[in-house]
Amino acid sequence: MAGKIPRQFIDDLLARTDIVELIDSRVGLKKAGKDYQACCPFHNEKSPSFTVSQDKQFYHCFGCGANGNAISFVMEYDKLEFVDAIEELASMLNLDVPREQGTSSGPQRTAEQKRSDYDLMLHAARFYQHQLKHHANSKTVIDYIKGRGLSGETAKKFMIGYAPSEWEALCQQLGRNKEQKEQLVELKLASEKSPGRQFDFFRDRLMFPIRDKRGRVIAFGGRVMQADQGPKYLNSPETRIFHKGFELYGLYEAKQAHKKLEHILIVEGYMDVVALAEQGIEYAVAALGTATTAEHMHTLFRTTDKVICCYDGDRAGRDAAWRALENALPYLGDGKSLKFVFLPDGEDPDSLVQKEGKDAFEARLSEADDFTKVLFNKLSQEIDLTQDAGKAKLLSDALPLIEKIPSDFYQENILEHLGRLIGRTREQLNNRVKSPKQQHAIERKFKITPMRQAIGILLQHPSLATSIAYMPELAEMKIAGIELFLRIQHLALEREGITTAQILESFRDGAEYDALVKLATWQHQINDDRLETVFKNTFKFIEDQCLNYRLETLLIKDKTQGLSSEERLECHLLTQALKGSNS
Repeated sequence: MAGKIPRQFIDDLLARTDIVELIDSRVGLKKAGKDYQACCPFHNEKSPSFTVSQDKQFYHCFGCGANGNAISFVMEYDKLEFVDAIEELASMLNLDVPREQGTSSGPQRTAEQKRSDYDLMLHAARFYQHQLKHHANSKTVIDYIKGRGLSGETAKKFMIGYAPSEWEALCQQLGRNKEQKEQLVELKLASEKSPGRQFDFFRDRLMFPIRDKRGRVIAFGGRVMQADQGPKYLNSPETRIFHKGFELYGLYEAKQAHKKLEHILIVEGYMDVVALAEQGIEYAVAALGTATTAEHMHTLFRTTDKVICCYDGDRAGRDAAWRALENALPYLGDGKSLKFVFLPDGEDPDSLVQKEGKDAFEARLSEADDFTKVLFNKLSQEIDLTQDAGKAKLLSDALPLIEKIPSDFYQENILEHLGRLIGRTREQLNNRVKSPKQQHAIERKFKITPMRQAIGILLQHPSLATSIAYMPELAEMKIAGIELFLRIQHLALEREGITTAQILESFRDGAEYDALVKLATWQHQINDDRLETVFKNTFKFIEDQCLNYRLETLLIKDKTQGLSSEERLECHLLTQALKGSNS
């Protein structure tokens, strides 16, 4: 695993990226006073409530609550993970993404070396496409493709190709020097049984290029065309650019086919994805020779609100469905939907959609089972619910799964169903589940205290850090929020010109991040000409709080233990300072 991206690089990346230019290139912004506006790209609306601040380098939607900096926008808009978003922004600026030493398992690769990997994979995909049309076996392969009901248009859309039957066809074409030969082996396009002697990894197979979220070819799936030619599917092993537990075949193509994916269908194989696309069902994806992982589910629910899992109705299919369900539970927030379709014996999506057509197949999807039905069918297997032992078993198995679900609605619905099965009321079961309701109540009661006001003003206007003294000793007073205030002030003093977006990025993985985002979007209604005065007065109030706390501590100690001469002097000075402050 590569080392972490240095914090300094992330800060510099945000400093070099103008969020207004970034968002304007994707959404289209209009000037509105100091800020810019547009209709929110993250929810449907007719009048603009999405604002972008040039000063803060921060966006916020007053309709749906979406907010963040340039990195957050790329993550949400392009559906990328954090590291991918960093690399995307860096590539726009022609920057290499450095990695910290110490946690890396190998030498760092430059942006040019990474581009070389992706270029080689693309050249391989184009080589296989060329062979599909020009190899001596091409007629046989094309006849096979047509026999599977696929058109040339679909083959082109998915970059389907043919790996020649010869042992060294790809190696001879792309491995023309020592470095290229090594790269072919490292990216698992070639194998090497003896030093300097490479042969093609894929031979005599129909080739399905696997593309990442940014459309880059990162791996291949190869399918035999005759039953006696070895394993039905041969997938690329993991490489430095391919991690199968994180990638989904067909996701890039589905996103290209739809401006917004209303739902995504998970199927088992490459051929299922392309056969469905051929029939106009262009929202199917497949896991890559592995079970549907938590990372897959995270990606899917970041891309759409509704996921439908389509599996065989046999035991293996239902086991696969259960693994998918377990991995999906933490991502089932309000508005998210997970459903399951089980196909008739002997059928897969490929065969079924060709047999009954798009409309009939989509009718099956419209009647998909909600995940709660699959959940209780699985948990109730081999349990006698007429006996107390069976009811207790169901309760103990169900509660840990229910606790994983972030949606209050789903939790209450499942608890009500569970209660009917075991003879308990939902109210009796509510106490057994750690519900997110309490956290929601806390969020609703987010009041602007003097400390939050000071932090909020400083966060939105970091230049005010110089208008007050930096007093790290106040952290010893243990006043709630003072350590956070001082950390933000120190950041602002240390880096002249730092923006709200950069400060927030420093706290992205911290417990304070959500509260800071609220303060970054807080509408303080303070005129610019009064801002510094209000900030100074608020800080003075907090400083007095800290001094009072220290004085009270010393007075209590004086009564219980006595004070040293230094502490008596401090007590005297604090008393005088507070008198002066109040006079």
